[in-house]
Amino acid sequence: MPVLTYLEAISEAMREEMRRDERVFIMGEDVAEYGGAFKVTKGFLQEFGAERVINMPIAESGMVGAAVGAAAMGQRPIVEMQFIDFIACGFDQIVNMAAKFHYRLGIPLPLVIRGPSGGGVHGGPFHSQNPEAWFAHVPGLKVVAPATVADAKGMLKASIRDDNPVIYLEHKWLYRRLKEDIPPGDGIVPLGKAIVRREGNDLSIITYSATVQHALDAAQMLAPEGIDCEVVDLRTLAPLDVDTILQSARKTGKIVVAHEATRTAGFGAEIVAQIAEQSFEFLDGPIVRVTAPDTPVPYSAPLEEFFLPNARKIAEAARRLAHY
Repeated sequence: MPVLTYLEAISEAMREEMRRDERVFIMGEDVAEYGGAFKVTKGFLQEFGAERVINMPIAESGMVGAAVGAAAMGQRPIVEMQFIDFIACGFDQIVNMAAKFHYRLGIPLPLVIRGPSGGGVHGGPFHSQNPEAWFAHVPGLKVVAPATVADAKGMLKASIRDDNPVIYLEHKWLYRRLKEDIPPGDGIVPLGKAIVRREGNDLSIITYSATVQHALDAAQMLAPEGIDCEVVDLRTLAPLDVDTILQSARKTGKIVVAHEATRTAGFGAEIVAQIAEQSFEFLDGPIVRVTAPDTPVPYSAPLEEFFLPNARKIAEAARRLAHY
């Protein structure tokens, strides 16, 4: 089986889907000759040509608008944001056009908007954000945040084949850190289904994206202390697999919700609300959140380390909750 990095899995998923379906094409800033800011599309221009690997001006609203039109006409565009922070410039086209297209007109809109999210690489406040809560709030959009190499490939392929607009958030901290043996074949991972990454009985850590890796490390740290943590990887935020969340909450009775995005109105608040509304009687302690504080992402390496959730911070919160 080939060993792929998280980044290579994303590249391979797009390459395979473009070979499979000539309607699939990619557009973005420097995606052609340069191969993308992180080289995800390296070699694509040579294989697929300039009609399917399209360099765009620095105008995210224009890129998304063009992609919406192409999708409405039966194509299956992939829009790459150089950094996911820049998606804010295309916000109107995403939430007022793409998200509402099927509702208004009954026309499928197969569109993927993907790009590197998250911190941990000292990118500063304009290259490190986690905007998932903006888009999970909008009916008509699917929001995907893979945490493993297999999911990075399988969920991107599922997103490209989906007839709805998908916001696909790939965490740049994982790009070259994660490696997995990936078997040949499609390896499609269905959207909308969470997975239990680690079984446990004492408390549940519910999370997604790169924070899954930190949660697994935290669980490993706590195991010698006799604290048995379950780790739930949401994988898809919209549609959200509430059943898996509630099953874990009812099993352990103690919940830590962890994510890298800032705290107030972060996606974790929705998880907390779902559990509080539907499984309150099963809880043996308060639901605890581990998140970034409500500030922009610092550029300074020590400040960024202070800002970001990590295994130690998750373990400290879980330890306090376990002894509640």
